Amino acid sequence: MRANLALAIGVACTAALVIPLSSPAAAHPAPNDAPVSARHTAATAPATGPAARSAATAPSARTGAAVSGSTQSVPLVGLRADQTTGAPQQGLSQRDTKPFSLLGVVWEEPAAALDGTVQVRTRAAATGDWSEWQDLETHNEAHGAEAGTAEGDADTLRGSTAPLWVGASDGVEVRVRAEAPREGSTAAAPLPRGLRVDLVDPGDDPAATPSPTTPGNTSVEPQPGSGETAADSPLTGSMLTAEESAASAVNAEHAPLGALEIPELSQADTEALYAEEAAERSEQAGQLPAAKPYVGPRPGITTRKGWGADESMREKNFVYTKSVQAAFVHHSATGNNYSCGQSASVLRGIYRYHVKSSGWRDFGYNFAVDKCGKIYEGRAGGVAKAVLGAHTLGFNSNSMGVVVLGTYSSSTPPAAAVTGVAKLTAWKLGLWGKNPKGTVTLTSGGSNLYKKGVRVKMNVISGHRDGFSTECPGAKLYGRLGTARSTAARLQGR
Repeated sequence: MRANLALAIGVACTAALVIPLSSPAAAHPAPNDAPVSARHTAATAPATGPAARSAATAPSARTGAAVSGSTQSVPLVGLRADQTTGAPQQGLSQRDTKPFSLLGVVWEEPAAALDGTVQVRTRAAATGDWSEWQDLETHNEAHGAEAGTAEGDADTLRGSTAPLWVGASDGVEVRVRAEAPREGSTAAAPLPRGLRVDLVDPGDDPAATPSPTTPGNTSVEPQPGSGETAADSPLTGSMLTAEESAASAVNAEHAPLGALEIPELSQADTEALYAEEAAERSEQAGQLPAAKPYVGPRPGITTRKGWGADESMREKNFVYTKSVQAAFVHHSATGNNYSCGQSASVLRGIYRYHVKSSGWRDFGYNFAVDKCGKIYEGRAGGVAKAVLGAHTLGFNSNSMGVVVLGTYSSSTPPAAAVTGVAKLTAWKLGLWGKNPKGTVTLTSGGSNLYKKGVRVKMNVISGHRDGFSTECPGAKLYGRLGTARSTAARLQGR
């Protein structure tokens, strides 16, 4: 019956790969392009001057085949200790680089804290002007997978700052300063070993393709990692890799294979399509089914294919948790200096940084929302499924992570972004029978607020700081979560 309804409302179901939703499979690290010590592109001694900048940004470098992006990794060098405090410093003097748009500072040991400040200046590729000094968020360990999990214990992990979006740039300057000695101490804490700056080129946006008006491809897709090539995508008219097919096939109930976007549905169509699933999930959770499914209308969601995720970077398998009982809201701390037209590039930059620099298995968050309220699929595995993310250390299980692109410590988030969070949570939490204005009890996997095994009562829509002592999602965004809860509940018909 649901298949007929899906066709009636324009949602094509693909007879494709089915990923089991039983106990989560352990994640196995995907092969790296090179040994860990050499996984990143080393920066060669750069040329200097305007001619070098023009060559680096020439249009010919971006023509022809699609560019999947790249990472330049430049080791930091020792600088003279701070003359006032004696605290150690490392950094880079101004230098030319290949083009990049996002950066972060990375170090060898993921458990080592960078107690200090990290500041960067960058040179705009278009004008040659240098920016003012900008701060990077250093305490990024609040994001990530729990220790004791395959992802949390992977040998690819590195310590890292939050990434910063700087726009098209071709020069960088860095300074890292350790905290001054604490009271009663004569020495400052050492800086982590192996400090480097990673400069990320997110590559080109995927080509725009009109949505089809007919049901999608119905061929059987190869298993992920099989090395086989998938059938033609009805949307792009091109061959999909096995990894692209797998990432798309898990959304087969919502859009054709290779779709760039999952279309929005009306309230009535969403309720009809998901009534049975809501009842089944209530039964699994030991709850009485609601008289009707309190689920918000499905919002439009840009797929990973739509924002240009390079599926060859992530690990091949998908990992699931049991359910989605709560949503944790974050800000990306990448700054607000991006346009909504650049959101896909920001996502590709964060994705590459999470995988290639921080060493995670995939993009950390389950979903992203930009300043214009547009919603994006995050970690691969299916937008309606309980995909295990790496977003709220201690509370990744049975939850979803939603990141709002930008920094909202002192900047007020746009109303459209808050509405986007409300629309997404009204739908996704509704699939699992959760009231956005309600509370839920979760078991901590271990954080700096709650020891492992502690049961914690918190809001169904919580901020990152509710599970871990951190500024995230920024005071201004955190102050808007009440509005998101009320709006989401209203969209569910509560």
